[in-house]
Amino acid sequence: MADDLGICEPHGVDDHKVELWKRGLPSMDYVVSIFKVMGDETRASILYLLSQDEWCVHDLAAVLETSVSNVSHHLRLLKAARLVKNRRDGQKVFYSLDDEHVVRLLEEAFKHAGHQ
Repeated sequence: MADDLGICEPHGVDDHKVELWKRGLPSMDYVVSIFKVMGDETRASILYLLSQDEWCVHDLAAVLETSVSNVSHHLRLLKAARLVKNRRDGQKVFYSLDDEHVVRLLEEAFKHAGHQ
């Protein structure tokens, strides 16, 4: 019965392995914060659009059919999480993904979503 659920039968703990990984487990704070920020449909949509091209706030708001202030709010959160960056061109501010790591993270998420 336990095997049907993917749970192993009770047995002794590998103390050496457990102690090794208790000391070697990295901090998850930033990783968890990234997934929390990405866990919103509007922010995920913004990230997807930014993976295709750079965008100004007004154009993003038009595509997402929402207000500029709403998009600005989401962009602030994404920028604070170091997922997006911006550049100024005269009066306009353009947003893009922060780096290739964010691009790959999104690509992998979409690949995984396609394996339903």
